[in-house]
Amino acid sequence: MVKAIGTSVAIFVGLVVFGNHVALVSAPQQTAPGRQLYVEYCASCHGINLQGGNAQSLVDKIWQFGQGRGYVMQSIKYGLPHLGMPAYENTLSDRQIHQLIDYLFEAEAEYGAPQPDIPDRIETLDYKIKVEIFADGLEVPWSIDFIDTDRALITERPGRLRQVLGGTLQKDPVAGTPQVLSEGQGGLLDVAVDPDYAKNGWIYLAYSHALRQEGRPPAMTRLVRGRIKDNAWTDRQIIYEAPHTTYQTTRYHYGCRIVFDPDGFLYFGVGDRGHQDQAQDLTRPNGKIHRIHRDGRVPEDNPFVGTNEALPTIYAWGIRNPQGLAIHPVTGELWETEHGPLGGDEVNLIRPGLNYGWPVITYGRNYDGSPVSPIEEKQGMAQPVLYWKPSIAACGLDFYRGDLFPRWKNHLLAGALKYEEVRLLDVKDRRILHDEVILKNAGRVRDVAAGPDGAVYVVLNQPDKVLRLTPQ
Repeated sequence: MVKAIGTSVAIFVGLVVFGNHVALVSAPQQTAPGRQLYVEYCASCHGINLQGGNAQSLVDKIWQFGQGRGYVMQSIKYGLPHLGMPAYENTLSDRQIHQLIDYLFEAEAEYGAPQPDIPDRIETLDYKIKVEIFADGLEVPWSIDFIDTDRALITERPGRLRQVLGGTLQKDPVAGTPQVLSEGQGGLLDVAVDPDYAKNGWIYLAYSHALRQEGRPPAMTRLVRGRIKDNAWTDRQIIYEAPHTTYQTTRYHYGCRIVFDPDGFLYFGVGDRGHQDQAQDLTRPNGKIHRIHRDGRVPEDNPFVGTNEALPTIYAWGIRNPQGLAIHPVTGELWETEHGPLGGDEVNLIRPGLNYGWPVITYGRNYDGSPVSPIEEKQGMAQPVLYWKPSIAACGLDFYRGDLFPRWKNHLLAGALKYEEVRLLDVKDRRILHDEVILKNAGRVRDVAAGPDGAVYVVLNQPDKVLRLTPQ
């Protein structure tokens, strides 16, 4: 829209919904093509108001449906039908959409508001909750686990393991932890404390491990365990390393979460590593849930022990990118959340030997809008207990076991990167009866955990912090 003001002419744009955000700016000149597209296709619907009208501001630093270029591209190209935003895939070319994104990002950088403060109080259906910052000054924190009520461990994806002692984040990371391949989605991933830590002192780490060779080194998810003495990593043991012939040069879909069942078995997940068909190949570790003894030995009763060339650590298969694992406190059953592509994030009840279908069946589609598969169900392949469409980028999972929130006992806490949420899932008789958002827009939720003190801990990226939730 061109609006005359006295003798001067100012160019304004209106509001558009991308990821539930809207914006109005006087556009920088170098993004004129994107500005013109915005005016032509968006402004007439969404009005002229910098902070939004029918939806939120696009320059307030909150990207509810993902702030990366890929997420914004999805929102524009394929729309958000559940919010009334149309798809533009048949109206705008990819080049035009990228011009529009350039304009939005430049406008956000020039006119954007600062990241909003994290709320100190929130309210759910059951509780009024106090929100505190438990740890700050981190760099891409990925996971949290607890030795006891006074000692916590936090991984930072670039490769550092940090200790929180008596509520204070220690300045120096643990020395001597494994070297990681910190590229793309890779790095230092999960940390897990042995159920018998008081007796044996073992701590487990999962990370992206690269082979040493010239050029672009192939990598795969690897597990080690060790002990911390005087803030140094000691007694290291490799407990899982995939065959080197299965390593991949891609830099995403590593998994990985570590949990222990009541019998002491260790479970972890490895994503498909960008080679989706290999999730259906039992000779490959990627796209699988694995089960081992805590010292790395293979349990004799694993479902594929002695089966042709199948890897004996495999417990379940047909998995895309597992980002959450949790053991039910009462039944001992293994629950999992995983990323779908464009739609089709799943909650699964993992059972031995079952094929969970990826990519033969899925409720998602490729990021370019094409179908991954023409079918959503197939005999012999397990259905999810719950799926989200559109994707929420499910990340981090734990059952609540404490006493501070008694109404949440044995409910699942599930994080969401894309929607910046913590969700509370009411699990009964292997079904999910209710799904409630209990935290929203505090940041991208990478992990969520029930602490030994009964509080709920939330690991955030952007901002890089850990929150502690307690009843008000």
